[in-house]
Amino acid sequence: MSATQPAKLNGREHAVQLDAKDPLKSFRGEFLIPTKFESASNSDDGNRPCIYFCGNSLGPQPKRTSKRIASHLSAWATKGVLGHFTEHEDSDLPPFLHIDDAAAKLMAPLVGANTSEVAVMETLTANLHLLMASFYRPNQEKYKIIIEGKAFPSDHYAVESQIRHHNFDPKQAMVLIEPEDPTAATISTTHVLSVIDKHASTTALILLPGIQYYTGQYLDIKAITAHAHKHGIIIGWDLAHAVGNVDLRLTEWDVDFAAWCNYKYVNSGPGAIGGLFVNSRHGQVDVSATKNGADGFRDRLCGWWGGDKAMRFAMGNDFIPIPGAAGWQVGNPSALALTAVIASLEIFALTDMATIRAKSKAMTAYLEDLLLHPPSANSHYKKHLPYQIITPSNQEERGAQLSVRLEPGLLEGVMRFLEDAGVIVDERRPDVIRVAPAPLFNTFNEVWDFVTIFTSACSEAQAGTVHGSQEAAALKGRDQTGWAEIK
Repeated sequence: MSATQPAKLNGREHAVQLDAKDPLKSFRGEFLIPTKFESASNSDDGNRPCIYFCGNSLGPQPKRTSKRIASHLSAWATKGVLGHFTEHEDSDLPPFLHIDDAAAKLMAPLVGANTSEVAVMETLTANLHLLMASFYRPNQEKYKIIIEGKAFPSDHYAVESQIRHHNFDPKQAMVLIEPEDPTAATISTTHVLSVIDKHASTTALILLPGIQYYTGQYLDIKAITAHAHKHGIIIGWDLAHAVGNVDLRLTEWDVDFAAWCNYKYVNSGPGAIGGLFVNSRHGQVDVSATKNGADGFRDRLCGWWGGDKAMRFAMGNDFIPIPGAAGWQVGNPSALALTAVIASLEIFALTDMATIRAKSKAMTAYLEDLLLHPPSANSHYKKHLPYQIITPSNQEERGAQLSVRLEPGLLEGVMRFLEDAGVIVDERRPDVIRVAPAPLFNTFNEVWDFVTIFTSACSEAQAGTVHGSQEAAALKGRDQTGWAEIK
C-alpha cells in the first residue's frame, strides 16, 4: 500500500478546526475517560486521559451513572419492597416495577423502532436463544440456519446448539457465508443474497451481524432483510456492534427480530443488561383466543415478567403475554442494571443518531486518511505501509471501527508501544488491531495523535526496539498540544 500521496489537510491545525466545529464536542464532558495511571512513569503523565479508541469493546463510564445508581440504592434502602410501586423523592426514575418500560422508551430511538418493539433484558446470547426458540421452527423440508462464516463465536455456539436441540446435524443444517475471495476479509451484499437464493428452499432462519465484529463491515440490513422476506424466510440480526454506532431503522426495514448488548457503544458497563427487538407483527396478542385455549400469540419460552402486568401479581397459571417485545421477558430484570443503561441512554437522548452518525463518518474518514497518508513529520514510510485497512472504504459499509491488519510479527510490539503511550485499542490475534473513535467522547485531535503514535509504534516494532515504558517517556518530548486538548 503506497504512502506517497500527501494526505488532505493532515496537520494538527485541521484536527483543531474539526473539533471546534463539532456539534457534539460538549458530550465528552459526560464521560469519565480512563487515564494513563496504570502504566505511567510519573504522576503528571499518568493523570492524562488515555486515547480511548476501544468503545467497540467496552464504552467508558458516563459521569451520571454513579448518581443514578446512588438514587436507586437510596430507594432500595429506604423503601425496600415498596420501591416496586412507589415513587422515590430523590429520583425521577419510575418505581422498580416499571423501570424496564423507561429503559425501552429511551432505547427505541437508537434502533429505529416503536417502544413496544423493544425490551431491555437479559444478555445478548440469552436473548438470541429466547428469540430463536420462537423464530427457528424447523421441519424436514426447511431446517437450515444461514449465518456468517466468521460469526462471533458465541453466535456460532448458539446457532449450533439450537440446531442440535431440534435433533438436526449442524454439518447439514448450518450454512456458513464465507467471502467469495478466500484472501478477502469482507463479504459483498451480492454474495450474501446469492447464498440465500441457493439455500432458500431448505432454510428456516437467517441470523447475521449488523456490523461484523472483526472487520467492522456494516452489512446492508435493509436489502438483505427484504431479500430474505422475498423467499419467505425469517431473518434476525445481532446488533452488538451496531447499536449506538450507526443509524438503525429496524421498523422501517421490516426486520423480524434483533438482539444486542449494551456495554459497547451504549456505555452501560461490563456485562450490562442487553436488549432485543421484535417486529410488531410478531408481537401481537389475541387475548380472546388465548382465553379460549387457542394460540393467541407467537410461541415462546415464557416467564412471568413477560406476562400481562395487570395479572402479574394475581399469581395465576394462565399466561397472557404483554403485546410486543416485552412479552419475551422471562424473569424480573435487575433494576440496578437497568439504571446503568438508562444513565447512558439519557445522554443519547440529548442528541440523535443522525448527528452521532454524521460525526462518526467524518471522524472515521479522517482516521482512514491519516492512516493511509501519515503526517510527513511523523512518518517513517516512503513507499510502503506495514499495515492495511481491512474495513470497507465505503462509509456506508462501516461504522466507527477500522480494523488494521499489521505485517506478521508486529502486533505484540505495536500493542506494547501503544499501551505505554496511553493508547487503548483492541487486538485480534494474530495481526489485527481494531480502532474505534466514538463520536460521543472522542475528538479529532485524538485521531491525529493516535496516528502519529501508531506509526511510531510500527516503526519501533519493525526495528525490534520496543522493550518497555521508555517509549512513553520518549514521547514526552514531542508536541504536547494533543494531550492538552483532550484533558
